[in-house]
Amino acid sequence: MNVSPVHILEDIIFARRSIRIFTDEEPEKDLIKLIINAGYAAPYAAQAVQGSKDFRRFIVIKKDSETMKKISLMARQTATRMANQLDKDETLKETTGNFIKMLRILSEGEIPGFGSAPYLIIIAERKGRPPVEQQSIAHCLENMWLMATALGLGFHLVSILAEMGESPEFCRMIQVPPGEFSLNGCAVGIPSEIPPKTEQKDAQKITIWID
Repeated sequence: MNVSPVHILEDIIFARRSIRIFTDEEPEKDLIKLIINAGYAAPYAAQAVQGSKDFRRFIVIKKDSETMKKISLMARQTATRMANQLDKDETLKETTGNFIKMLRILSEGEIPGFGSAPYLIIIAERKGRPPVEQQSIAHCLENMWLMATALGLGFHLVSILAEMGESPEFCRMIQVPPGEFSLNGCAVGIPSEIPPKTEQKDAQKITIWID
C-alpha cells in the first residue's frame, strides 16, 4: 500500500516534540549531517546578504568537550546579564517577572542544551539589510527539527544563543567573525523518553477566509 507523501509529512509535523532529557548515547554522525543539510536547504534572505554564498554556517559542539565547558559558563553569564538588565527597567518588571526568575535559575545551574544533549548545533546567519537573520534561522531550525523528528531523534531550541551573538569572545571561540553573524541553535540527541502526543489543533477555528 502506497503512503501519500502528504500524509508522511503530516505525520512528521504532528509528531514534532521538544525533548529536554536525552540518553548519553551519541547519534551517528551521518544522522547529524542529514539534520544540518536540511537546515542548509532552508530559505534565506538572499537580497539582504547581496547574494553572498557564505550566508549560513553550522558549528557542532560535543557534550563533553572543553569548548562546551567554556561556553556553558558564558551562557550562565549571559543569563545573569539579561536578568540584571530586565531588573533595572521598572516598566517591564510586571510583565517579565517570571522570565527574570527563570533567568536567575538558569544562571545558577545548567542551561538546557549546554551539555544536556550529545550535540549542540549553533547556526550562524550572516547579517544584512533588512535585518532578517533570525527569521532565516527560524526557517533553518524548523527544517532541522522536522528532519530530526523523521530520524527519531530528540531536538530542542537553545534560544539563549541569540543573545550570545554580540559577544566577540564567544564568536571567536566558535570561529565566527564577531559582529558579522546572528546566532541561534538547538540541542540534538537520542530522547530519553517521548512526551505524549498533544491534541491535534483545528486551524479552521482561528482562520478567516476573505473572498
